[in-house]
Amino acid sequence: MKKIEEYVRSIPDFPEEGIIFRDVTSVLQDADGLALAIDLMQEKLKGVEFDLVVGPESRGFIFGVPIAYNLHKPFIPIRKKGKLPCETVSIQYELEYGTAELEIHRDAIKEGQRVVIIDDLIATGGTNEAMVKLIEGLGGKVVKTVFLMELSGLKGRDKLKGYDVESVIAYPGK
Repeated sequence: MKKIEEYVRSIPDFPEEGIIFRDVTSVLQDADGLALAIDLMQEKLKGVEFDLVVGPESRGFIFGVPIAYNLHKPFIPIRKKGKLPCETVSIQYELEYGTAELEIHRDAIKEGQRVVIIDDLIATGGTNEAMVKLIEGLGGKVVKTVFLMELSGLKGRDKLKGYDVESVIAYPGK
């Protein structure tokens, strides 16, 4: 049986020289790789009591929905601004080059609900920090965040101090 790392395609010098791009699409394109990724991420939730799974557009949907389905939990999407049809709350956050904005439906999370965040990658942590603020702003409590991959050299965990953060694969660089 292959290890999950063997399914991740590494592309040197992309998007710029000196960077190794970790491509999740090679995991998605292989039925065994996809199943293994979901199973390993779901394993990180053993013993965790929670009410909802939250995932950001779009790869958080890919991994979060099957986990929510398997564990019979609701899935709550966090999307880019302007993509959700009902009343939303939003947060703007800094990117390396500029800003971005995320939204969630105002009625998606109730006061006191325990939330797990699922996503494919933690890099600088900015998106993850913004999601935590959105969830907590609605009264939810983030009890765990699970990522398929982590780029440890970018120190994204630093923005999630005090939270239970786990990744299936940790790469030391950027």
